[in-house]
Amino acid sequence: MSADWPNVELSNLATEITVGFVGSMTHEYVEKGVPFFRSKNIDAYEIDWNDIRYVSETFHKKISKSTLRAGDVAIVRTGKPGTTCVIPEVVEEANCSDLVIVRVDENKLSAHYLAYFMNSVASHQVSSRLVGAVQQHFNVGSAKKILIPLPSRKEQERIVDILKSLDDKIRVNRQINQTLEQIAQTIFKSWFVDFEPVKAKIEAKAAGRDPELAAMCAISGKLEPDLDQLPPEQYQQLAATAALFPDELVESELGLIPVGWEVLSLGEVTSYLSRGISPKYTEDGGVLVLNQKCIRDNIVDVSKARRHNVAQRKIEGRELLVGDILVNSTGVGTLGRVAQILDLSEPTIIDSHVTVVRAKRPATWNYLGLALLRRQDEIEQLGEGSTGQTELNRGKLAGLFLNVPSFDVLQAFDANILPLRQQFASNLQQTEVLATLRDTLLPKLLAGELAVENLPEEATA
Repeated sequence: MSADWPNVELSNLATEITVGFVGSMTHEYVEKGVPFFRSKNIDAYEIDWNDIRYVSETFHKKISKSTLRAGDVAIVRTGKPGTTCVIPEVVEEANCSDLVIVRVDENKLSAHYLAYFMNSVASHQVSSRLVGAVQQHFNVGSAKKILIPLPSRKEQERIVDILKSLDDKIRVNRQINQTLEQIAQTIFKSWFVDFEPVKAKIEAKAAGRDPELAAMCAISGKLEPDLDQLPPEQYQQLAATAALFPDELVESELGLIPVGWEVLSLGEVTSYLSRGISPKYTEDGGVLVLNQKCIRDNIVDVSKARRHNVAQRKIEGRELLVGDILVNSTGVGTLGRVAQILDLSEPTIIDSHVTVVRAKRPATWNYLGLALLRRQDEIEQLGEGSTGQTELNRGKLAGLFLNVPSFDVLQAFDANILPLRQQFASNLQQTEVLATLRDTLLPKLLAGELAVENLPEEATA
């Protein structure tokens, strides 16, 4: 049974509800200054720091009405209206456009409680209050009329503590994964782009020093005296890896590359390179089908996937494998995005707007995936066609040239990097579970249908 909480208009729970700056910003952005948030920077529960713009301190003061501070609630007006986050403590002061800004009366309403409510059960209220004939948007007047089921301030905090604990775990997992990804790409760049172990050998050889020790230092990031402090097994493994790198660079189609390595086309190192099918969608059962929305920020987000009815169209030979690389293949702004399948919990396919790239020897899927993740801008440039109809030609993608190391170097690289990527996949899977738990609990908690003391252990641990 729902709790007997009163429904209170947001106008009675806020000290101020205003709107972000409305006007031309073309000439106001600067390289460094005050953060200027737009609707694209507001995700549910958090700031998306990608493509953040900045304005000068002078302009910021000029449009002080749209100032944002830590603890303010930002609500998107257009595009994804109603999407809400609380401005985090790391933001001392910012400015914004295309947002409704709410400063809650902290004696009556928790800012985080409001954000959880807006991102969940308020969606129908938002959609019913959109205004505008050409471009519908959520304005200040609409925001003021939002009805909020209002438990006591203490109960709000109890609910927020539970939900925020899940969000904090999700955030930590994402931060760990960013670190793991950076480590993997840093080592990839060192070995296969900058050729640091090879160049270290060349320089040491010319100076009359031990090339193998120099390569060991380049690989480990340690100085020669520090190598002697390594455990014997680790030292031997490092020496064996260093021995795999040559001590010479030669000219190739891609410029200087280590001797013995090859320049091959993507088509030569793939066993399968093909678009997916046109799905027959179903709401019940079926096979998971990934689309372009699932491929963003270098990961596969299955929460945006749909399901395909295999009775209407067969999928034999179309199922994805661990290690498959997915490339968005249509449309400006989405074409060229890359992600890699690091784990599969059920049979999965892709739709016709995505290309799957499957590695074969002399490449490994780990190497090829990281290589293509680095070249998304280049892949985007391969698109052909008019605006809105841009397509990635499979032949052009297959013709992309790659510097392919010797297979023993790739095996050594995989031994170092695969454990990191497996941990990445495990964290991602846990994040999906936590997000599902949060989204399941949210409406029940905010409707008073589920008491905090009755929550599952995962939510309170």
